[in-house]
Amino acid sequence: MIRSEVLKEIAPIIRDQLVVCNIGIPSQELHAIDDQPTNFYMLGTMGLASSIGLGVALAQEKTVIAIDGDGSVLTNLGTLPTIANNVADNFILLLVDNGSYGSTGDQPTYAGMKTSLAKVATACGCENVVECQAEDTGKVLKEAINARQMTIIVCKCESGNAKHPVITMDPVVIRDRFMNAVQA
Repeated sequence: MIRSEVLKEIAPIIRDQLVVCNIGIPSQELHAIDDQPTNFYMLGTMGLASSIGLGVALAQEKTVIAIDGDGSVLTNLGTLPTIANNVADNFILLLVDNGSYGSTGDQPTYAGMKTSLAKVATACGCENVVECQAEDTGKVLKEAINARQMTIIVCKCESGNAKHPVITMDPVVIRDRFMNAVQA
């Protein structure tokens, strides 16, 4: 499975949650699959979906799922110790690890080589880290939502992108409708 297939599988599961989605093609894919006002699409800040998701979780009680990629997390490794040291039991970080920088041409990342993001997260102090294969992501994500315990899920999938148009929604509109969903 590639990332877009994982997103199609989990779309019904995350529909009722607050979602912060990684920059570029992942946001385009989620937007095309199941656009929701509860989805915050990153349009220009690589490496920050995890950090923004944690901040939203710490600021309110609803479940927040940050969908991030291996390439983005590798550009901001400081987010993992920050998450470990600021536990929010309403926060789930779903790292879609396809071993590539998918939005810039599928160049390989170190996560596709020797680096295990699950081991890095554990070494940073994250206590509930689950690595799964793409086809098990829905089941693992449902369990994490029901557990109400901060969870880092590393979903191992194949590299590849689905063809979807860019998000033409104004970033201010994305922000405002997400903020309204948080306050609802």
